[in-house]
Amino acid sequence: MIEITGRRESDTHPDHAGEEHLVLYRTFRADIDTVWRALTEPERMARWIGEWEGDPATGRVGFRMTAEGDDVSTEPHIIEACDPPHRLRVRSDPPDPDQAWTLELRLSQTGDTTTLRFAQVITSHVPVDMVGPGWEYYLARFAAVLADAPVEAVAWSDYEALMPQYMAGVERNGAAAGPRHE
Repeated sequence: MIEITGRRESDTHPDHAGEEHLVLYRTFRADIDTVWRALTEPERMARWIGEWEGDPATGRVGFRMTAEGDDVSTEPHIIEACDPPHRLRVRSDPPDPDQAWTLELRLSQTGDTTTLRFAQVITSHVPVDMVGPGWEYYLARFAAVLADAPVEAVAWSDYEALMPQYMAGVERNGAAAGPRHE
């Protein structure tokens, strides 16, 4: 059985102090540049989560999730911070600003391993019981890409079953299992 790894944390970054995040950690036996490329290069991203289009230098891109079905539209995203290969912060830009999702990815390397801190800002419009299992699923797909394993072996049904655990474990007390090593 898959266990939840997400936890609630307050952001300590000076620009975002006090923000509440759902945070998932993953550790990979790969150097930081390899992990960064898998997180940001269009060809590699398409294998685990989606495709982006546009020029990131403008601070805006269009993003479409490819594992959500064929009828998913491209949505605008704002790149709030990009410090390769250590930090990426993006925010969706929907017509209703209250519906925006903000994600922050931070990487650090120690020896031959890289740790990913994957965080989503928690708001009243972010249902933890839905997004927690979703990010567990996508990060398992990401680990498969890094391992050159088939992402098709990662089944959403295995992660969908985590919804009640996320509601009880993360929403109520902020606790969850420790970081997962891939």
